[in-house]
Amino acid sequence: MKCLIVEDDFTARKLMQRYLSSYSDCDIAADGVEAIEAFRLAVDDNAPYDLICLDIMMPNMDGRQALKAIRQIESECGIAGLDCVKVIMTTALDDSENVMGSFREGCEAYIVKPVAKDKLIEEMANFGLIEAVSK
Repeated sequence: MKCLIVEDDFTARKLMQRYLSSYSDCDIAADGVEAIEAFRLAVDDNAPYDLICLDIMMPNMDGRQALKAIRQIESECGIAGLDCVKVIMTTALDDSENVMGSFREGCEAYIVKPVAKDKLIEEMANFGLIEAVSK
């Protein structure tokens, strides 16, 4: 599995990388602009991401704008349905505008920070990216 972690906070980025490294090859981006660049490169190399963990509040371009651009790239490249990357918003924002707006723009899950490893793993299992972990 291949994952892109998009997070501007260094500590949060490292924590997410630690959570995911045993399940996935992880790339990182510090803002939405880097995320779109990494996503486009992966698609162009025919090695797309399976999962993107995407913060909302970031400099240069926020996560919702990045998500919209990522879905546009998929559309332009003919990537649709189950072939689309799974996106989990990982953010401190829990207001209904950001939650509902993120789902409207195409995320599959929304986790409010602090991100718990078991919740992240559960969502990955829900997507079929990993086998469900029994408790």
